[in-house]
Amino acid sequence: MPARTPAGPIALWRSQSGHAAASADRCPHRGMRLSHGFVRGEALSCIYHGWSYARPGNCLRIPAHPGLTPPETIRVATHEVEESGGVIWVAVGEPTIQPPRLEGLAPLRSLTAHAGIAVLEAVVGAKAGPEGLVWQAQNSQEIRLLLVPQEDDHTLIHVLLDEKSSASQRVAASRAIESLRRTAEYLQAKGIAS
Repeated sequence: MPARTPAGPIALWRSQSGHAAASADRCPHRGMRLSHGFVRGEALSCIYHGWSYARPGNCLRIPAHPGLTPPETIRVATHEVEESGGVIWVAVGEPTIQPPRLEGLAPLRSLTAHAGIAVLEAVVGAKAGPEGLVWQAQNSQEIRLLLVPQEDDHTLIHVLLDEKSSASQRVAASRAIESLRRTAEYLQAKGIAS
């Protein structure tokens, strides 16, 4: 699937054995987005000509030349990945800290807000820390928001709830986050909060 990091677009994928991986979202051969490709076994393959890449980024296979062992110089850039509490963390560069342990929380959904992090913090009335932003929505349980800055004052919001939340609590939290997004987008568009 496609994803974005401060270093640019990536293809986030999971191998057949269950390992998460993050590769640059461009095949070195013809520049096709690898996020449009497919996973076969332990490799990510480009949909255009089928070149296949291992999790470390080396090219494993060039279908037009089945007898060729691809040279080590044919590589796709990769990023360190760690999975914790149902969240996949991607490091840009060499990781300097471990991802936070979000014990007892489960991912609910992810969405993009056309508003910056400062606007979202202003609407919630709290600052985001390394473990995200904790929000007590009106008539709802505590909601954890992981905020990831995107281009053009957009923010990717990952929503986590207590892993024991009922279906009705998940629906209420989803509605609350939609309301938060609409309010933040309105304030961003009007230039009221930032």
